[in-house]
Amino acid sequence: MIDEHERAVALRYHPEKGELPEVTAKGRGAIAAQIRAIAAEQGIPVQQDGDLVAVLDKLDVGSPIPTVAFAAVAEILAQLYRANAAMPAAARAPGP
Repeated sequence: MIDEHERAVALRYHPEKGELPEVTAKGRGAIAAQIRAIAAEQGIPVQQDGDLVAVLDKLDVGSPIPTVAFAAVAEILAQLYRANAAMPAAARAPGP
């Protein structure tokens, strides 16, 4: 069953380009479920942070994250980098 109040926001980040993370997809209900399903299929880790989603959900797709979200997004990225470093190379998701 799909929770129509559930929200999801997907981010993309290319540190080598020196750009801020940006919103690549967002949605509620069935769209949120589809975003999570695609992430799972692609081996992309999912973090749940309702406060951060509330901020990011206000942005347009293609928008960089706002300054108020820097700390929260940086913490999530740090967790993902640590998890990726601990994972065997063969198990890591391929880069973009």
